Amino acid sequence: MKKKCEKILSDFTSKDEIFFTNRGNASIRLALQLAQYLGKTKAFIQDQGGWITYEQYLQKLKYEYYLLDTNYGLLDIKYLEKKIDSNSVLLFNSMPGYFCTQENMKEIYALCKKKNCLLINDVSGSIGNNAAKYGDIIIGSFGRWKPINNEYGGFIGIDDNMYLKYLEENFDKELEDFFLDLYKKLSNLDNRLSELKKITVKVKKQLREYDILHKDQEGINVVIKFDSPEKKLDLENYCKAYNYEFTICPRYIRVMIPAISIEIKRM
Repeated sequence: MKKKCEKILSDFTSKDEIFFTNRGNASIRLALQLAQYLGKTKAFIQDQGGWITYEQYLQKLKYEYYLLDTNYGLLDIKYLEKKIDSNSVLLFNSMPGYFCTQENMKEIYALCKKKNCLLINDVSGSIGNNAAKYGDIIIGSFGRWKPINNEYGGFIGIDDNMYLKYLEENFDKELEDFFLDLYKKLSNLDNRLSELKKITVKVKKQLREYDILHKDQEGINVVIKFDSPEKKLDLENYCKAYNYEFTICPRYIRVMIPAISIEIKRM
C-alpha cells in the first residue's frame, strides 16, 4: 500500500522519490536541514500566507532569513529575482492561506534554477493542482483540515535518491502504518477538492458585494477584508448562519490585515 501512495504522490508532485514523515512540521524541518546540507545559508519566506513553523525552524537552524513582500501571500517574480541568489533557499506555500494559488510556480521554479536558489514548495494546500508540481523539494502535510485530511503524516518529494539517503539518516521518528488510510484519502482527493470548490464558489457568489481577496484565484478558503466593526459582525453572522468555521485576521498563516477567513478546508 505504501508503494501505491508513493505512486499517487509522485504523480501529484512530478517527483521521483517520496519520503514519508509523521507530520507536516517534520517535513518542513527536514527539508530545511537538507537545504543546509546542500550549502544554503540564507532563507526567504512570504510575509503572510505561510505556515506557523517556518520562522520557528529557521531560527532553530540558525538561518539568516528574510520575509518577502507579497500581494496577500502571492509573489511578484520580478521582485523575487532581485532577492534570491546561490546561497538562498526559498520556502514557499504555493496556496497561501489556502485561499489563492501562485499560478506561475513553473516560472518561479525556472527563476530559482537560473539563480541557483533551492525552492522548497509547500503543497499542503495546492496538492492536486499544477502549482504542486514545481520545486527542488516538495513538502506537504496530511494533517487535520488539510485537503488530504488523514490527521497523521507528511511527505517530502525529491528527484535525487542521494538526498533520499540523507532524509533516511536524519529522520528519527517511528512511523505508524498509516498507508491504507492515506491511500483512501489520496484516491478521494479529486472528489474532495471538487466538493470544496462548490462551497467556495457559492460563498464567493453570496458575498460578492464584499471585498474578497484574490476572488478570481483558485483557492479553498474565502478571505474577506473588513473596515468597520459592522462589516466584521455581518461576516461573522453570515458564517454562523451557514455553520462555517472562521478565523479573524491579521494572522500570518492567512493575511496580515483585518479580515475574516472562512475556513472551508475544515469541512
